Amino acid sequence: MTETVGARLLGAGRGLFAVWAPFARSVELRLVRPFEKLIPMALSQGGLFRATADNVAPGTRYFYRLDGKIDRPDPASRHQPEGVRGPSEVVDEAFAWTDPYWCGLPLQDLVFYELHVGTFTPEGTLDAAAGRLERLRELGVTAVELMPVAQFPGKRNWGYDGVFAWAVQDSYGGPAALKRFVDRCHHLGLAVVLDVVHNHLGPEGCVLGDFGPYFHARARTPWGPGLNFDGPDSDRVRAFFMDSALRWVSEFRVDALRLDAVNEIADLSPVHFLDELGAAVHGFGRSVNRLVYLVAEDNRNDPRLVRPRELGGRDLDSQWSDDFHHALHALLTGERNGRFQDFGAVEPLAKAWREGFCFTGQYSRYRRRRQGAPADLLPARRFVVCAQNHDQVGNRADGARFGELLSFEAQKLAAGAVLLSPFLPLLFMGEEHGETAPFHFFAEHSDPALMAAVRDGRRSFLAAQGWEAALPDPFAAETFERSRPDWGLAGSGRHRELLALYQELLRLRRQHPALRKPGAEPVRAVALEEQRTLFALRRSDEGAAFAVFHFGDMRATVPVPAPPGNWRRVLDSADARWGGGGARTPEDLGSAGQAPLELAPKSFVLYEASPA
Repeated sequence: MTETVGARLLGAGRGLFAVWAPFARSVELRLVRPFEKLIPMALSQGGLFRATADNVAPGTRYFYRLDGKIDRPDPASRHQPEGVRGPSEVVDEAFAWTDPYWCGLPLQDLVFYELHVGTFTPEGTLDAAAGRLERLRELGVTAVELMPVAQFPGKRNWGYDGVFAWAVQDSYGGPAALKRFVDRCHHLGLAVVLDVVHNHLGPEGCVLGDFGPYFHARARTPWGPGLNFDGPDSDRVRAFFMDSALRWVSEFRVDALRLDAVNEIADLSPVHFLDELGAAVHGFGRSVNRLVYLVAEDNRNDPRLVRPRELGGRDLDSQWSDDFHHALHALLTGERNGRFQDFGAVEPLAKAWREGFCFTGQYSRYRRRRQGAPADLLPARRFVVCAQNHDQVGNRADGARFGELLSFEAQKLAAGAVLLSPFLPLLFMGEEHGETAPFHFFAEHSDPALMAAVRDGRRSFLAAQGWEAALPDPFAAETFERSRPDWGLAGSGRHRELLALYQELLRLRRQHPALRKPGAEPVRAVALEEQRTLFALRRSDEGAAFAVFHFGDMRATVPVPAPPGNWRRVLDSADARWGGGGARTPEDLGSAGQAPLELAPKSFVLYEASPA
């Protein structure tokens, strides 16, 4: 990583400041705290301005003055303690890590837990979130995924409106708090995943356009101008975002980056930005003997993202499968609006179990075109699957979670379908105890015209998905406050029983011979449409197990295609232990290639091969 921009301490009270500003004829460094001083910056080739200043220490605050007229924060600011319009602050990058030899976790061992720092605790800070990490470890997750922490306007935002790609949100605690959070995670054996946005920046407080050609007139995203990754002067733009990404994994020791909506990154250059980013991040990991990953979000079902580079792929490590979510959601809720209109039968979920995607080149009614490409040869670790996440919950008019949408039995069924799959599972904060609070879209802006535009945009977006209900005001403080999970629920009644089931499923995933390691044989998944049931067989070199998921509303006797042999029941979600009405499946099952199982409504059962 070559950091050529931003503020850096040189020692002996001196600091180096550098900024790329080809749009400016002159740039001055304006120190504003603890004293006022204006220092001319020297222009070098390519529009890079530099200056060295004395009496600079951590906490020194500054602006850049462009053409003697306007003051702007540093585009590569490490900290914005007074918000997006305030001065940038010089920070000390040194930190006393308590686990300096942390090497990361194998990809196949990752169980993601997605959280929003601002709503995860009443305090809404990284330090407060760190206080709940032991409970996550007890749950059985292994990777804590943070929604974006890059500086955004105000204190209430999902994070995808960040405008300073190098700074940690001030209301979350700033850069020192993120390091403390990562350090605590590693101490507990948890990896850290950070959501980063390389397709656009937020509409309020973004200063990049004042300094240089960071945006591309040709590249438009649903959220505003796209970034200039392939136009004139794009080398510096690519380096700016490349270095910011590398900083998260180097200085902050983050273990993986979740790349937001990579389908909205416009880049026609021979070496795509993602290719360059992947090579740089993986190269850094190898250089320091750490496992560092890149996980993509992409709505195209494009397997090239995670194929090895030598096979024509981008060599990213894993990607989200929206198809898996949509297939499961449609089965459980009966919803067929918007993105769910292609789903509702059992076979799409069975295919997702087999191949990671449902659409691998077939026509999609929702998209009104063919969608995806074959992905059946990819290993299961190349896909991240979930029943809920911030997008799928927050991009509903009601912001409703499964704790409100589904019965208790259906919530258990959702947990089984995700956690017994061969893919990398993701849980959304509070899901494990059946959280009932909504998770709404929220933001905080100061421009009334911008706020009106965002409200109109949300209404149009949700109307296109078939939502006609009144929307909560995204800028109202109560919308944000309602989105906080109620952690007290986890200790009571069925919430406690659901939490115990999640813990048991994660224990089985971690310890059961047939579930903990992927086998050479692909997963066998069969849709029994008439019975609204999915049969899934998993094998490894150490054992075999099959799961049966019954999505019907009535008790049914289902002829499941269990392989010949003897099988022993491991778990039935209808068992009284899990708050069910009582299991009727046999503890021991013999099969000659097919065996009948009496399944409760909205239930699942797991069997393992008995010793010969």
